[in-house]
Amino acid sequence: MSATTDEILRARIQSGRLVEHPDQANEAYLKGLIRTLIVSADTELISAPAYMRAAQNMATLPSANSLISALGIIQDELGHAHIAYRMLRDLGVDTDALIYERAARDFKYPYAFDVPLDTWTELVVANGFYDRAGFVLLGDIFHHTSYGPWKRALAKVDREESFHLRHGEKWMRAMAQDPEKKPELQRAVDWMFVMTLEWFGLPDELKQHNDQLGYGLKGASNDTLRQQWMATAVPLCASLGLTVPAHFDAEQNMYVIDCPFPMRFDDAQKRWAVEEGPIGWDEVLVRWKRRGPANEEYVASIQRGYRNLRQQLAA
Repeated sequence: MSATTDEILRARIQSGRLVEHPDQANEAYLKGLIRTLIVSADTELISAPAYMRAAQNMATLPSANSLISALGIIQDELGHAHIAYRMLRDLGVDTDALIYERAARDFKYPYAFDVPLDTWTELVVANGFYDRAGFVLLGDIFHHTSYGPWKRALAKVDREESFHLRHGEKWMRAMAQDPEKKPELQRAVDWMFVMTLEWFGLPDELKQHNDQLGYGLKGASNDTLRQQWMATAVPLCASLGLTVPAHFDAEQNMYVIDCPFPMRFDDAQKRWAVEEGPIGWDEVLVRWKRRGPANEEYVASIQRGYRNLRQQLAA
């Protein structure tokens, strides 16, 4: 256990010096770092089976080259997950147990990935929206984190996430220009835009883990990051003639959400219950903790080989 005091640690961070080793941190810092790394690692890992599900729907793929592009993105996501899990291992976390022995509902990633992506259209909107959220979140950590090993590792991740969202933009633009494809694109945007707003978590006044900011693990709050995402996602959709429930308010100098938020979601129909009005974040937390329809399928696909091997060795 590190003997570093909270006062010494905070002074180090405020002076701009990075934390390079657990001995330079305290227990609270390490707990916050591990918690943040697990969310990042789980999100990158689960994106692989989520994207693979859509990529395997050959009836909706535009071409063989499209499949190759999707597989390249999936490979990148697995590499990003490996980086985060490797840092967790270096911090003393049993990553084999974390990946292969955890119950599906205990994985820590945004609820958005629990809603199946069934078509190429939903896959590219996920690139345009979800990977944009990842770019915003990890970009913030890359530029502001006080943990040196993660800052250096994210230089590669930041560039690749940028490619993923550009891939989504390219295909969204092509579909928006096709009168036959645009209605399908709009339907995907209708549920995935608000789903990505949820991605950034609880509003600042309800945030539970303030150590992320206090210890410089990241630089911006949830609401600030949500604003940063809308600052590029809303203009993108406007340029494509797509309708989204948000606009920029010049008087407030911020983006305003034009629909009830948060609100109830029907994951079977992929539809937000706008007509029911807003709900409390406590109800959203229940849905997040319950997980969604694809949770067990995706985790099982990751754990299957490990469990089969364990069974064979035990036979």
